[in-house]
Amino acid sequence: MARRRLVSSGAPWEATAGYSRAVVVGDQCWVAGTTDTGPDGTAAHPGDAGAQARAALSRIERALTEAGFELSEVVRTRMYVTDMARSAEVLAAHGQVFGAIRPAATIVEVGALIEPSLLVEIEADARHA
Repeated sequence: MARRRLVSSGAPWEATAGYSRAVVVGDQCWVAGTTDTGPDGTAAHPGDAGAQARAALSRIERALTEAGFELSEVVRTRMYVTDMARSAEVLAAHGQVFGAIRPAATIVEVGALIEPSLLVEIEADARHA
């Protein structure tokens, strides 16, 4: 049976809600929904969906690196936005990071995220080739 390894970012919600930034089992890594929350729990880039997406993707990359994976091994992403009218900004940030990698991707509009100032949340799944 493959060993399960947890990666933590130290975010306050991890302990409270009982989740990990990423979970590694065998040759796969799942990165939890990631936002650009600052130390106070609100968006570090309020009102800027593109900046929030870039910050979330940067955090995802750090989690993957800590887990022993690379962005090039991402096979799936899921983007949650609170306003589909802002999707171009989010997709542009995604394209900057994943343009050559081209994982399977989904973007959906949701009613709200955990904190009202957050406009974007992104998940990623990776697998060693």
